[in-house]
Amino acid sequence: MLTPNNPTTGKALPIYPSLDITKAKRVVGMAVSAAPQWADTPIAERADALRRIAQRLREAKQELAHLMAQEMGKPLREGLAEVEKSAQCAEYYADNGAQFLAAETLASDASHSYVKYQPLGTVLGILPWNAPVWLALRFMAPALMAGNTCVMKADPNTPCTADALITAFNAADLPSGVALNLPITNDLVGEIIDHPGIKAVSFTGSSNAGRKVAARAAANLKPAVLELGGSDPCIVMADADLNKACDIITLSRLINAGQSCISVKRLIIEESVYDDVCERLFQSFNHKTLGDPSKESDSLGPIAREDLRLTLHDQVQRTIAAGARCLCGGELPKGEGFFYPATLLLDVTPGMAAFDEETFGPVLAVSKARDLDHALALANTSMYGLGSSIWTTNENSMERAIYTLRAGQVAVNGIVKTDPRLPSGGIGLSGYGRELGPQGIREFVNVKQIWIA
Repeated sequence: MLTPNNPTTGKALPIYPSLDITKAKRVVGMAVSAAPQWADTPIAERADALRRIAQRLREAKQELAHLMAQEMGKPLREGLAEVEKSAQCAEYYADNGAQFLAAETLASDASHSYVKYQPLGTVLGILPWNAPVWLALRFMAPALMAGNTCVMKADPNTPCTADALITAFNAADLPSGVALNLPITNDLVGEIIDHPGIKAVSFTGSSNAGRKVAARAAANLKPAVLELGGSDPCIVMADADLNKACDIITLSRLINAGQSCISVKRLIIEESVYDDVCERLFQSFNHKTLGDPSKESDSLGPIAREDLRLTLHDQVQRTIAAGARCLCGGELPKGEGFFYPATLLLDVTPGMAAFDEETFGPVLAVSKARDLDHALALANTSMYGLGSSIWTTNENSMERAIYTLRAGQVAVNGIVKTDPRLPSGGIGLSGYGRELGPQGIREFVNVKQIWIA
């Protein structure tokens, strides 16, 4: 059984029935059986199906946003935006999938040689709780457009959100078995990866869990895309637009109560503007209030689970004990729910928990840099490599950062975000493979070479 909790109150939500391994394999079998017919479906019809999915998602927007607020604490306004972004992802692949999958002629000694992109079969998506609609569409929209069938294993914290999402898919008149929900406990995931009908795996989650998924998929010689944790650096140089930088940094770190893989985790400031930027951020962080995510407000919602909150608080306390200054936050609030205040840690250096580890919550670790070289060195002092950013008006500094930062994404004078039009993914402990953009739809296809004499 799946036993979610409401993070706003800390109280248990209704138990959701899970499948045993026999029933779970039966669900996978349904997707496997549906795969040949879906692969043979003309790509224009697949595109129409994705457009219908987008329409149904918009119709279910309020329900999905309220369920996310209840099950994982996402503020309502952010949940509504997440559903809209997910609908746009479906439409993006509906509009562009045929172009991305078109055969490519390559010159050789043949009279005609080319590459075809054909579906693999059934793809398993193992998804986290922090963006249960968006991350599902990020996986499913390109996979379905490519002609694969999809089995979605949602996080145990968000079973009703997953159920409502698949209900919206079914309302779009997809053929039976093309997109299925798999409500199982985490201990059964390995056996599902082993299932001979599963041809590839998409995983979003922690680096530790990603290692296990990668090992299991590799043991079965199945391709996998892993989008894992991040400790994303953001550099602020003295010549930056500090007002805009501080606004975007605050948004990036506090959206979804800081529970985003690609949010700014480590802020590295050139020393001549260090005190100025810290004061600006203090004003933003210190005035951020905690509040019920189901209400229309800009309050900071709760952390999704109590164990995650306690882990975050331990990281904060260890960082302070190692010599960092806590400018605001850093204390466990009294009362019900799993809330944590916006927390600003200054003078953070390598070796401290908030610098070395991923902090999944509204905690910003701030470090001082002598110059650009020092800032880039601090930014790259990490085993992670998901997103990164720099704020500067100097074009040479921009180019050096773009070249030097070791990450899957670099944003210049803007927020690191996922966009259906652009590939997303990381290196190092942040995983491998890419989702979204033209690269993402080609992760789960057979790149078939054709040679004709």
